[in-house]
Amino acid sequence: MKSPLIRRPRSLRSGFRRQAGVTMVLVALAMVAIIAMAALSIDVVTLYLARMEAQRSADAAALAAARVISLSGLTGDPNNSTGSWRSICGGPGSPASQAGEAAATQNVIGAIAPTVTINYYASGTSPTNDCSGLPAAFGVNPLVTAQVTRSNLPTFFSRIWGRSGNTVSATATAEAFNSSNSGNVSNGPTGTITPVQPRCVKPWIIPNKDPMSPGPNGHGTYCDQQDPITHNTTPCNPLVSTTDGSIINKGISLNGTNANGVIGETFYLSPDCIHNGSNCALRRNPPEGNYYPNGIYFQLPASMQYLPGQAPSVTPVAVPSCSSGQSMYQQAIAGCDQATVYQCGVQKANLVDLSENPGMGTNDTMNGVECLIDEDNATGSQPDGQDTINTSSYPFQILAGTSNLLVGSGVTTGTPMTTSNSIVSFPIYDSANNPIRNSGTSPVTIVGFLQVFIIWADPYGNVQVTVLNVTGCGNGQGQPVGTAVAGSSPVPVRLITPP
Repeated sequence: MKSPLIRRPRSLRSGFRRQAGVTMVLVALAMVAIIAMAALSIDVVTLYLARMEAQRSADAAALAAARVISLSGLTGDPNNSTGSWRSICGGPGSPASQAGEAAATQNVIGAIAPTVTINYYASGTSPTNDCSGLPAAFGVNPLVTAQVTRSNLPTFFSRIWGRSGNTVSATATAEAFNSSNSGNVSNGPTGTITPVQPRCVKPWIIPNKDPMSPGPNGHGTYCDQQDPITHNTTPCNPLVSTTDGSIINKGISLNGTNANGVIGETFYLSPDCIHNGSNCALRRNPPEGNYYPNGIYFQLPASMQYLPGQAPSVTPVAVPSCSSGQSMYQQAIAGCDQATVYQCGVQKANLVDLSENPGMGTNDTMNGVECLIDEDNATGSQPDGQDTINTSSYPFQILAGTSNLLVGSGVTTGTPMTTSNSIVSFPIYDSANNPIRNSGTSPVTIVGFLQVFIIWADPYGNVQVTVLNVTGCGNGQGQPVGTAVAGSSPVPVRLITPP
């Protein structure tokens, strides 16, 4: 074998021998770095996704708790005069807190349910898990914060950042906004009344009168009803103030009475005689008279006469098949009238329409309500398929009826429900300053909204309801507070950024 033409120096050959295996070491080190970067990337993605899930959970928790407050009528008792707040948000075991916790834990984080903390506060106060000691500002504009925390996430290298390296948390704040008296006690600028603009309200425009305030006299006659003995009539008190939007008869009553306030009152909405002509049939007991010949008087049911709002120009949406193809007025009752915007506080921006036939007060109302609430037959014994409400204790309970679509799908009749088709809202107009013509259309100023639970409708167009919420707007103008798409509550719920 021939010797190489070029010989490397002995020292160079020995250097190569000393570097043998260095490449493997470098590759091994590189692999460690690559694996570390990959693991760190997985950690970052894990924490990022967990943080997003935590925020979604916090948002859902805050909104759920605020929605319970909105539906409870708590804002109708802003001074907590009946001690009702404790029943809704008085601690971790309260309905609002439980609803928030349940909503948050539905969205697990890292396959494990998070820790959820629900607190309540008003402007200028510190968050607390018990709302019953908060000031009146909370009763007008309740604020809810939800903090969601998830510890011990399955991470690798992020642990070197400290004990919080594998923990994520998120916070969200929601409000249930009642514009009543908002210019004086809300979180907004003092003196500014912020109007509300609920969607899908029903076309029953009612006067600014509380039909149960003052209560019945010794002969069982309510306000705006002629006393059968003295022939005197006591005027009804307003529902809301047209000056600042505040609720006049604040408080929560049980069993449909007016013992402590407007929330919980049960009365009839009756077709107004102006547009219903000779067919007007206000409910009374007994049906053919105010008293028997022997002088025993019977209490007349309290009633409020409603006027029909102008039928929508666009066909309502989400109309059940039982009202499909019927009058626009009936479809607006059974479905969602998104096209008609009832503008709270804007002078004479909406119309009462008395140009339609009397059926708007009787058959159309009865049929629309029957379709909406799944009432099988208005002439039969009640309840007849529709959901029911229990007002014997607070908070009120809504119970599933036999015709509820959820019955048979894991829900049984009588199961407590958090929502119902029987919950509706409609506008209140300034009846003291808006004379109504006997025919055609009349412009009216909307000064508030009433949210009720429909108990049933009778064959004469009378609708029995229980008050769940009242909100007033005075004549406040500006950008209204509303809820997205089909939000029908006059106390809208929304996520906000804390001040």
